[in-house]
Amino acid sequence: MPSRRTVLAATAGVTAALAVGGPAHADERRPRALLSRMTVEEKVGQVFVSRVHGHSATAPDPADADANLADFGVRTGAELLARYRLGGVIYFAWAHNTRTPQQIADLSDGLQRASLGQPRGLPVLISTDQEHGAVCRVGRPATLFPGAMAIGAGGSRDDARALGRIAGRELRAMGVRHNYSPVADVNVDPANPVIGVRSFGADPDAVAGLVAAEVEGYRAAGVAATAKHFPGHGDTAVDSHTGFPVITHTRQEWEALDAAPFRAAVAAGVDSVMTAHIVVPSLDASGDPATLSRPVVTGLLREELGYDGVVVTDALDMAGVRTKYGDDRVPVLALKAGVDQLLNPPRLDVAWNAVLKAVRDGELTVRRLDEAVLRILRLKERLGLFDDPYTAPDAVARTVGAPEHLAAADLLAERTTTLLVNEVGVGGVGGVLPLSPRTHPGLLVVGADPASPTGTTGPPTGVLAAALTAQGFRTTTLPTGTAPSAETIAQAVAAADGVAAVVVATYNVTADSAQKTLVERLSATGRPVIAVAVRNPYDVAHLPSVTACLATYGWTDVELRAAARVIVGVVRPQGKLPAPVQRGDDPARVLYPIGHGLTY
Repeated sequence: MPSRRTVLAATAGVTAALAVGGPAHADERRPRALLSRMTVEEKVGQVFVSRVHGHSATAPDPADADANLADFGVRTGAELLARYRLGGVIYFAWAHNTRTPQQIADLSDGLQRASLGQPRGLPVLISTDQEHGAVCRVGRPATLFPGAMAIGAGGSRDDARALGRIAGRELRAMGVRHNYSPVADVNVDPANPVIGVRSFGADPDAVAGLVAAEVEGYRAAGVAATAKHFPGHGDTAVDSHTGFPVITHTRQEWEALDAAPFRAAVAAGVDSVMTAHIVVPSLDASGDPATLSRPVVTGLLREELGYDGVVVTDALDMAGVRTKYGDDRVPVLALKAGVDQLLNPPRLDVAWNAVLKAVRDGELTVRRLDEAVLRILRLKERLGLFDDPYTAPDAVARTVGAPEHLAAADLLAERTTTLLVNEVGVGGVGGVLPLSPRTHPGLLVVGADPASPTGTTGPPTGVLAAALTAQGFRTTTLPTGTAPSAETIAQAVAAADGVAAVVVATYNVTADSAQKTLVERLSATGRPVIAVAVRNPYDVAHLPSVTACLATYGWTDVELRAAARVIVGVVRPQGKLPAPVQRGDDPARVLYPIGHGLTY
């Protein structure tokens, strides 16, 4: 039987012809004039984007100052910018950069003042990974949208565009002008450990349309979007954070499965493209990861796809790019391959000095360095950073988490929730869903409580229970975890006695998962069991005993509240599977195809 990859390649529709090119170049006089006055050291600094610890550019907490000292030999972000003349800074929650929206804005302004205060000072390009769904660096009270696969289930380019526009406005209000989103990978492998629900889905043309729409939304908000991870990270069983993935697609399979979203992003004027730390032998037989591959970055992305915007590496502290070469060689090889921005090297001093040495020794030409810096300066020009690098007064209060933004996220989430199973209910009429407090007044909410994505209240069982209580149900909550013990399962079964139905949150269920045993034991009580797959929609393949099953594609509050409204029938389920679900007992066969989704 042909593999799923082969079937997808054969059936993928041909994306409409797209004009190639990068973002339109604004007036280049200022970027070129600035470039002509820069020292080699300043140029080297411009190609680096680094983390920095702390909530303040000049007065971080003592522990963060110590972390900066250990990582960089300086105590503050301001000192880091002065030492290395960095072109960019990336924010992380774990680095304590993103406590509150106003604090983020103040940090951004502090970093801009520090950078601009240097001789021939330039504004800094501040970035983060605000994908929404599973990956978010800025949490509540900012508006948090469903993740990419949920958007894929909704299938609306207008929704994807609105997400980019609203999220972009909020990021810009906090001084973040560069977002590493959207994910343009096509999730071919259901077992993909690093992409999964971060992808819009498994259909290349559908993913392409949503990627282009989100890019358009961010551009309308004045924020640079990033299509990632080129040439496509959707078909791997290895996480490039911890390993060295090899993608075995042929060149023809790459064209059919991976290329369309990146072509669409280029046509939409995407401001940057992020490379993947993956090896694709059909695209470059050298064994080098794509980030360091001239055939991939220059040959494929630049020359074949016609892209002339900023190319940024994925984080250089990831194992996928450090396996073959040392930390002093990786940044040099990336620039030689055609990359413009070097993201988060593990040792900034080693990387910065290695690039400077390569230029002075002639290994890396000044022309190649100038080409990279000019692209970065063009982007800063387009984003208005040379004219207005600071946040606007009261922008955070007016924009971040605005009521109309939160309402838009709730409505969008309602259009993404997917009903996969709905067995016949009482009396043989219709399905068990929607539930009514009149017929099922008491509910038990159990299941997995994975660590919530940044800034959401969580945990999933608590959010579901609260939302169902608000709809008039009496709810009892019993978190059982992702690997419930026999004792915990017994407690859940006992708690089901006397309730009308059970709602169970599942998270990445496998054939031998204790979560599967939990669901089977609950189903054996005779109570209706409604499973809510809060991450991968593939859970349903291992839950044949459930009465109903919903897929939310994420476990943020907005997705879980929408699922609760669908369960009670306040809104009808509208989502359609954006990726096929294979049978649990025979993965070569499809249980539910792309487009499957029930309604009331």
